[in-house]
Amino acid sequence: MSVRSVLAATVVTHVSLPAAADAYTMTSGRLGAVVAALVGLAGVVVGGLAVARPAGRTGTATGDGRGRAVVALGAGLVGVVLGGVVLATADGGLGTGNGLGGAVVALVVGLIGMVLGGLALARLRRTG
Repeated sequence: MSVRSVLAATVVTHVSLPAAADAYTMTSGRLGAVVAALVGLAGVVVGGLAVARPAGRTGTATGDGRGRAVVALGAGLVGVVLGGVVLATADGGLGTGNGLGGAVVALVVGLIGMVLGGLALARLRRTG
């Protein structure tokens, strides 16, 4: 084996390995995953409020409850879609800085927000 082939093999090895991002570097994938998770979390909070207190201040079931439920459904859907986009476009695995872990969290949190919004709407239809 010649020196030239050994050097070529080491260069190819170094070029083909993807560089992992630093632990504190905010990459575009991580930023997208954080935004998706926060939108999904907003859906969970609003959905939880809609399920816990379906009636508005006036005592009618169609007061704030329907609006909260729709907002929870919308925010959960946006969180799921954004998390799915980040998940589909992530090049590497976990820990590479592509936001793969945050995208999975955003999918789960957004789905929970959608379920809570749906439960609140179902409760409003049943009682109102």
